[in-house]
Amino acid sequence: MKKRSILPAAVVCTLSLGGLFGYQSNASAAGDLQQKKSEIESKLSNVQSEMDKKDNQISNIQEKQASLGSQLEAIESKIQSANKKISEQEQNISTTKSQIADLKKNIVEIKKRIEDRNAILEDRARAMQKNGGGSVNYLDVFLEAKSVGDFIDRFSAMKTLVEADRQILEEQKKDEQDLKDKQASVEKKLSDLESMLSDLQSLKDSLKQDESEKSALIKQLDKQKDSLKEEKMSLSEQKSILADQKASIEKAIAFAKKQAEARKEAAKADAAAKAQTNTNAGSTGSKAGTTSAASSASPSSGSHSGGPLPEVSSGAFTRPASGYISSGFGERSGGFHPGVDIANSIGTPVVAAADGVVFRAYRSSSYGNCVMITHYINGKLYTTVYAHLSSYSVSTGQHVSKGQQIGAMGNTGESTGPHLHFEIYNGRWTPPPHAGAQNPRNYVNF
Repeated sequence: MKKRSILPAAVVCTLSLGGLFGYQSNASAAGDLQQKKSEIESKLSNVQSEMDKKDNQISNIQEKQASLGSQLEAIESKIQSANKKISEQEQNISTTKSQIADLKKNIVEIKKRIEDRNAILEDRARAMQKNGGGSVNYLDVFLEAKSVGDFIDRFSAMKTLVEADRQILEEQKKDEQDLKDKQASVEKKLSDLESMLSDLQSLKDSLKQDESEKSALIKQLDKQKDSLKEEKMSLSEQKSILADQKASIEKAIAFAKKQAEARKEAAKADAAAKAQTNTNAGSTGSKAGTTSAASSASPSSGSHSGGPLPEVSSGAFTRPASGYISSGFGERSGGFHPGVDIANSIGTPVVAAADGVVFRAYRSSSYGNCVMITHYINGKLYTTVYAHLSSYSVSTGQHVSKGQQIGAMGNTGESTGPHLHFEIYNGRWTPPPHAGAQNPRNYVNF
């Protein structure tokens, strides 16, 4: 009897130590999860800092745009002023050209008068040449006079003629000088106006160039602002993902502690049951204990659509969808590809690759309809990502089992055809450049 009583005691001791070590192992794992939580909190802080930085950059760009907008308004005002002056100068030039046209008519008239006077003067010159080429001979006028009255008449006529010649010469000189003055004045005025118009046109062209450059700069700043807003949106999405992942890890930590306590209690109960069975002669209790130890949960086989679910394989991870690998893990022409693409028709069932907790089920601009799951396997933390889904059937915080359908294959987000983009991370999900991403082929038999 003493020998019989020693065996149950040994069993109880062994199982109790096993439960203790199991608890210590889970406590260590919980500590590892706590470290992951701290890493995420640090990453969240970094992401928030980056978002604040983007906000400052956007604010600076908006200030530059406001300044450029004011400058453009000033330039536009100057252009309008220049256009007004150009219009005035063009009107002045038009008026001056009309004056020049009138002047040309006057010039024709003046030239005609000059030619007429020249003809008269030539006649006078010929007459003087006939008389010996000298001046008027008053003695001949006196001797040829028939009477005193005739002499007076002849003398008056001669005096009038001489005075007319003198007047013709003076008018000739005056018209010639007036012609020169008018031509010089109008030509200078026209030259000044054309020069002023050229200067105004150059100013307008310069203002237009300045306006074009500033408009181009504003467009460039708009693109920079849009790019920063996209980056901020991406950072906001990353922040939200990290926050959700932090919550899922907290849930995993609580679950790990709960499991440790449950295993400890189960170990005590199992040890007590085995101690009790060893006092009996039968073996049925032993069989029952074995059955209890071997029991395990299996994935739900609930209803699904789009075809049969992929077969659940052994190992930590199973294939998430049926189909062929259309793009592998690693560098490719479009940059680093942090997962594998499994191509098939839209609606093909997508399942959880392992037991875990959904920490993100949402619509992303890049991932499209997407599900992210936190896994705790053999004391290690993993994350899987299922992107470009046509739809998903799970929600944040939900526990899922390996092989359970979580959605259907699609072509949403930045996708060029129906496929499942599948990522695995050793630890938490990491934003671009996805430093923690692992090659899924190392975990799943495709």
